[in-house]
Amino acid sequence: MSVLTSYRLRLQRKRWRIRAWRKRRELVPVADRTAQIAPDDILLFCTFRNEAVRLPYFIDYYRKLGINHFVMVDNASDDGGREFAEAQPDVSLWTARAGYGNARYGIDWLTWLQGKYAHGHWALTVDVDEFFVYPFCDTRPVRALADWLDASDVRSFGAMQLDMYPKGPVSQTTYTAGQNPFEIANWFDASNYIMTRNNRLRNLWIQGGPRARVFFAGKPKAAPALNKVPFVKWQRNYTYVSSTHMILPRGLNLVYDQSGGEKTSGLLLHAKFINLFQDRAAQEAARGQHYGAGREYQTYASQHDRDPDLWCKWSEQYINWRQLEVLGLMSKGNWA
Repeated sequence: MSVLTSYRLRLQRKRWRIRAWRKRRELVPVADRTAQIAPDDILLFCTFRNEAVRLPYFIDYYRKLGINHFVMVDNASDDGGREFAEAQPDVSLWTARAGYGNARYGIDWLTWLQGKYAHGHWALTVDVDEFFVYPFCDTRPVRALADWLDASDVRSFGAMQLDMYPKGPVSQTTYTAGQNPFEIANWFDASNYIMTRNNRLRNLWIQGGPRARVFFAGKPKAAPALNKVPFVKWQRNYTYVSSTHMILPRGLNLVYDQSGGEKTSGLLLHAKFINLFQDRAAQEAARGQHYGAGREYQTYASQHDRDPDLWCKWSEQYINWRQLEVLGLMSKGNWA
């Protein structure tokens, strides 16, 4: 990397940290329990809006995985989701009524909170429809993964987003609060992924899966990115670049083996495609607060009447993480 490029990236990181410092004024504390955070706690960071139905299972899933404290931002929910999160004893909650898009899609708010509370902690940053799966997650808590990464002198952990979907039209699923979404959306694409390398930031750019196959079939390069770096040993000078797709300093994006081997990796099972999907797509397309003024959601909403069936004859039914490793979607690397 040239000296000029290095300087520009450092300047960009500094500028975004200053931006997050300014955006802190948009955050209003609702339930600040951060005094409970112990020095070695593993933290989860998340923004949400109108997710009352999803939040019960989300919180329960990550508690069982070993998350010690949740640091969350509610973006003006009016469905009871804020009240549910506020009542949880291990959740620190802020609310923000400002525009999600104007806060770099919530990243400005989280950058401020991560810099203030996550320094020196392993921090997992996810959406409420993403569920972290890593090698041995059925028998080892996330603390075991963090300890192994610390012992290996690794500061970040990659996880591709894996879209899960039902067999049949999405609208015909019925999801209730507290339910495991993968009881009804338990199919995925085992292949159909492309990867390119972003030499400037060193991350892999991954696209494909059912969204590329169905919604972006005629323009696959416009399909959503699936590469993420959600689990990081946080330092206060870090910042995400675009959601959790990329991060600075750019060395944290090297979550893959450049020599052709395999680094330990995981997946984020993505529970977007259940019966909540179509109404949410229409709402977010109208709000225009997501990336590209909601372009992705506009694509979804344009197919609202079609009620897409994402299942195809090449779909695989989900069993466990070992199946995903056999299929080459994740790897335990040298973690025995």
